[in-house]
Amino acid sequence: MSATAVPFPGMTQSAAVLDRPIILGIVGDSAAGKSTFAAGVAQILGAERVTVISLDDYHRHDRAERKALGLSALDPRANHMDIMEQHLRLLRQGQPILKPVYDHSDGSLKAPEYVRPGDYVIVEGLHGYTTRAMRDCYDVKVYLEPEEDLRVRWKIDRDTSQRGYDESEVRESLQTRASDSDLYILPQRTFADMVVKFVRPEGRFDETGPHLNVRHTLRPTLPHPDLSPILEGSKDKVSLTLARDIDGKPVDELEISGDLDDKRAKAIEDLLWNLIPEASHLRANLGQYMDDREHRAKMSHPLALSQLMITYHLVKAAMGHYAI
Repeated sequence: MSATAVPFPGMTQSAAVLDRPIILGIVGDSAAGKSTFAAGVAQILGAERVTVISLDDYHRHDRAERKALGLSALDPRANHMDIMEQHLRLLRQGQPILKPVYDHSDGSLKAPEYVRPGDYVIVEGLHGYTTRAMRDCYDVKVYLEPEEDLRVRWKIDRDTSQRGYDESEVRESLQTRASDSDLYILPQRTFADMVVKFVRPEGRFDETGPHLNVRHTLRPTLPHPDLSPILEGSKDKVSLTLARDIDGKPVDELEISGDLDDKRAKAIEDLLWNLIPEASHLRANLGQYMDDREHRAKMSHPLALSQLMITYHLVKAAMGHYAI
């Protein structure tokens, strides 16, 4: 966002507050849904105004080299962490970067590409909150942690359909990388403003998409929107409770059922959009994602509302309501 840019088309220059890009971090384990989530938020904000950075591009070694070295991509030593830090600082300043490129289709390293940040930058990957210097670059930090059986399903579907693996290779990789996940990925959870967990409804173990339930762990590091006006009468499908996080600290937990009906979903959407009237023109295409097995777009109310919650915070940050 240049010094002369405004956060949203149609706003007056006097209403614009920040003269730098707004940066969202999305961190989670492999196949946690980071790319899907990032694409959805970018679609809401307007893809032409958003730069999406995948931290997988910062792998230090190609796939064959990692295997020979006995390193997984979850190990920081297998990634250019120093360049990640440098590039995040430059992006926050509105400066362009020469970004490395990793090709997941064959596990190779490609020629770097010149990237200029848009008004918004979404940074998604495994290691985004590993260092203090990285964490200081974000306006909003999200951690994705789907239930483990669900993540395994997603990873098998993705890696066999898009990355050239067979199922036995994916399952072997999951086993060998489990310790790295516990050592290097999970500890980053504590730094997130929001933790988003998709879970299968009770008794519906085959559900992997539009009817998943979602639980948001809302930490007080950001002022989350007041949803109380729409909770009354919807407690069977939407609830907000005070809870204790895994570290024992108090948090709010927002739970949204995958069976939320269109009317109640719209009521929540209306409430959130009314809280960010500057961005009301962005209401479109919420919650769509590409199903890897069926190769078609599907709609999910829990995903839509999760993406909209993130958009709410990004809009507030763009208006200068959040200072970090």
